[in-house]
Amino acid sequence: MKTYSQKAAEIKREWWVIDASSLPLGKLAVVIADKLMGKSKVTYTPHIDNGDYVVVVNAKNLKVTGDKMVKKMYYRHSGFPGGLTELKLEEVIEKNPSLAISEAVKGMLPKNKLLADRMARLRVFDGAEHTHTAQNPQNILKEIK
Repeated sequence: MKTYSQKAAEIKREWWVIDASSLPLGKLAVVIADKLMGKSKVTYTPHIDNGDYVVVVNAKNLKVTGDKMVKKMYYRHSGFPGGLTELKLEEVIEKNPSLAISEAVKGMLPKNKLLADRMARLRVFDGAEHTHTAQNPQNILKEIK
């Protein structure tokens, strides 16, 4: 028996949709990262990017457990002395809810050359409507349960 290695021409991408209000942030990020990497597929090959597209809706209604809304911090630095900016999770959700989800998913993905392409297949929408109905996305939660 030989080890199967998928070729780039054999990749078949699917579209998935998930409601951000259905799972806590960490569990949501794990499910999304799994679909973006393609690890749930039988044809998973580590060096080939065979993941699927993921559409996340209701990012504004994101759930977290414990005190994370107040205690979880997002940091960025301007590069100048004293240029550190800190934002709490509740401030991030208020200003840009898709940032919280995309940062959580980015932290779950491997840091290699495939990261940018995988993140490009993640689409996050604040409300319940999305622009990818033509792709007929399937609901991820039906597959998980």
